[in-house]
Amino acid sequence: MGYQGTYKSFPVEADEHLLTVLCYVERNALRAGLVARAEGWRWSSLWRWRHGEVLEDVPALTEWPVERPRQWLLQVNRPQPKGELEALQTSVQRGRPFGAKLWQAMTAESLGLESTFQPRGRPRKDR
Repeated sequence: MGYQGTYKSFPVEADEHLLTVLCYVERNALRAGLVARAEGWRWSSLWRWRHGEVLEDVPALTEWPVERPRQWLLQVNRPQPKGELEALQTSVQRGRPFGAKLWQAMTAESLGLESTFQPRGRPRKDR
């Protein structure tokens, strides 16, 4: 049986790529089949945003550095495109920067994350 760490971190470009990550996070309970609609998961940031609920033992939500789109609930409740989901999951698993290609390359270089773009494991021997 394997366990995944509670927290993952990777650099994210603060534009539509950040919205993609936020959508992915707020869609978690829906993707796991725990609710019929993402905003139905009472323990999510989406629930708290939607209902304005303040919980005593949970820190308040901070403002996002990008504006939440008008049709956010519609966007969160739509299935995430396969390619987008795969790119996001790779960033989560590898700590790879998530953003435009040029931004990814510059960020990886400045933070020493070039290895996140290399295949895992030992290189295959040439025969």
